[in-house]
Amino acid sequence: MLKIVIAGGFGVGKTTAVGAVSEIAPLSTEEYLTEASVSLDSLDGVEAKETTTVAFDFGRLSLFDAPVPMELFLFGTPGQDRFVDLWYDLAHGAVGAVVLVDTRRLTSSFTAVTFFEDIGLPFIVAVNEFDGAHRYHPEEVRAALELPTHVPVVTCDARKADHVAGVLLTLVGHAAQSGPAAS
Repeated sequence: MLKIVIAGGFGVGKTTAVGAVSEIAPLSTEEYLTEASVSLDSLDGVEAKETTTVAFDFGRLSLFDAPVPMELFLFGTPGQDRFVDLWYDLAHGAVGAVVLVDTRRLTSSFTAVTFFEDIGLPFIVAVNEFDGAHRYHPEEVRAALELPTHVPVVTCDARKADHVAGVLLTLVGHAAQSGPAAS
């Protein structure tokens, strides 16, 4: 059993990714956006967004036919910076993290990247390729996020289970090569 954190900025697709790949009905703490959050949560680029994660999302994926059978417990973080303190609890005991990014709003990804660098948890970056968004080469995303070469950057569609499963397997492989995670 492996614990994995899926993090990233507001509206990048974390809840969607957990829901797409989870073999159980995912636990979701989505709440409607309210007038009280207008000054806190910029909807630039995600104007149609009506809900947000306020605690975490949880899902499970069993990969019994993988080269090494495993069960993955997935914890999706809330995306707003004001919830970063919660990320410490969610990251505790995790083998690694996926930082999901939206290239239309790349600056929302810096908090997650910095967080996992600071706590020493192995992570990868997964570019969620939204419909209509410009497609950047992973190396362009690496340069924009100023990532070291050892951090994998992959692309995916967070709505597709096979894409998300591939991202998770990439993370597990990266975490295994990186050594023990800090907790």
